[in-house]
Amino acid sequence: MANEIGYKGTQDPNDSTAPYNEQAYLVWSILKKISGAKLVKVISCTNAGDLLPVGFVDVQPLVNQVDGWNNPVAHGTVYQLPYFRLQGGTNAVILDPQASDIGVAVVEDRDISSVKANKGTANPGSKRVFDLADGLYFGGFLNGTPSQYIQFAAAGINVVSPTKIALQAPLVEVDASTSFTVNSPQSQFSGAVIIQGLLSWLAGMTGSTASGVSAMITGLINFFGSVTSNGHAIDSTHQHTNSGGSGLGGPPQ
Repeated sequence: MANEIGYKGTQDPNDSTAPYNEQAYLVWSILKKISGAKLVKVISCTNAGDLLPVGFVDVQPLVNQVDGWNNPVAHGTVYQLPYFRLQGGTNAVILDPQASDIGVAVVEDRDISSVKANKGTANPGSKRVFDLADGLYFGGFLNGTPSQYIQFAAAGINVVSPTKIALQAPLVEVDASTSFTVNSPQSQFSGAVIIQGLLSWLAGMTGSTASGVSAMITGLINFFGSVTSNGHAIDSTHQHTNSGGSGLGGPPQ
């Protein structure tokens, strides 16, 4: 109630006018101490996309507290909340929170500090209950448009990166029932290449002598059509000078 010095508490004038109002005021006063889920902004994160165990975030709740006169009182920083990673055993999607991300802190009903330290069954670290310090962070709410992403669209799946996409495994296999297309100004293979089907090239083929060894092809080669070397035909239309220096003949049959 308001008093002469201008202070106003949480109790309204009607709260004490009937037994029901008095009890309701007490019940709501207790319920308001329970923390469930809160929208929070990430202040910092212990991890930055590296191959590491799941880390922690420092967050700030975004919904302000208000006093009896509805004056806003901002929350302080809540430290070391474990954050969620999609992981099963040693299989994981590493996507660490970043500063200014918006997510949700779900508050445990007991002190989880001992479990955080031991990563196993433990007694509560203290008698505190419904404390923001015992929150768990889940990210991905009210955030902006990404520039690096996996998109599940109606037309298919898109994997987009402005820098690099790397695949690393003992065996990488692509099974395409219709076609497989690589749109790139340059493609490089550091090892042997085996082609089991038809090979067609439309813009020519070159070999590099950067290592001091020119391109070599081993095995039987069958050409159908005209073949030239430095502008000279080397197929069935090619002519040779006879051993005596006179006349021309075709290549040996």
